[in-house]
Amino acid sequence: MLLGRIVGNVVSTRKDDKLVGYKLLIVQQIDFKCNPIRYPMVAVDTVGAGVGEYVLLSTGSSARYSSGEKKESPVDLSIVGIIDNIEYDRNLDKEMGDSNENLYKDRG
Repeated sequence: MLLGRIVGNVVSTRKDDKLVGYKLLIVQQIDFKCNPIRYPMVAVDTVGAGVGEYVLLSTGSSARYSSGEKKESPVDLSIVGIIDNIEYDRNLDKEMGDSNENLYKDRG
């Protein structure tokens, strides 16, 4: 799973029949400190998230299954949870130093 923040909505009046009825949202992937990483993506909302909320994201075949669709569904990113709180050990962050930056670097 990935972390993200909802930054916008997508309105599509014409789309694949398997996407009819789903809300599409623009999600910015974030690291555990809530810093934006990579680029914004479009995700199918399965939990009723809204702009400004932090969310859990599912990708690939897991995203298709969480949306309740079959393997043939064109879904590759789903919002599967709304985050209430993110906690991490700041002491571990200091110990890791700059190695944390490499953890979230775009490798593709």
